[in-house]
Amino acid sequence: MAEDIITDIGPDPSLLLVDDDLSFLTRLARAMEKRGFRTRTSQSVAQGRHEVALSAPAYAVIDLRLEDGSGLDVVEALREARPDARIVVLTGYGAIATAVAAVKMGATDYLSKPADATDVTNALLARNDDLPPPPENPMSADRVRWEHIQRVYELCDRNVSETARRLHMHRRTLQRILAKRSPK
Repeated sequence: MAEDIITDIGPDPSLLLVDDDLSFLTRLARAMEKRGFRTRTSQSVAQGRHEVALSAPAYAVIDLRLEDGSGLDVVEALREARPDARIVVLTGYGAIATAVAAVKMGATDYLSKPADATDVTNALLARNDDLPPPPENPMSADRVRWEHIQRVYELCDRNVSETARRLHMHRRTLQRILAKRSPK
């Protein structure tokens, strides 16, 4: 499926990718170029807003949380500059409140990380009433839980006690989870 070349992009294949994870950004840019998009990348809100001001793209994939602020600021700038842009917001923090906020700000769709290029392409090219097909290999519930715990653990600077407090979990239980390998 990674070899599928999408031809229904339209006359303007411009795509802006905004994410502060350089390795993810590079991989996604390469994969989207293989699918026919003309990509530009940014690693911050400021850089993303600058790219929008230079030339508003037809498509955008924007991470919700960036080191210098919220990706929703880039969504808002793009929506003002180009109302017809198709925008997908990506985040490692899949929550209903942030999904609603992203859509209200003008995002076309919202995907939780890790999302692959096929998921992103389907979301970008889905027509107004079409829902993109479900992922072929969705993460298991155990994997989603493990990813969330790892994210909170990293945000708490790898402090087990603070992570356990924020997750409302016993510290020893958290230590056992962290010591195990990630589920499939």
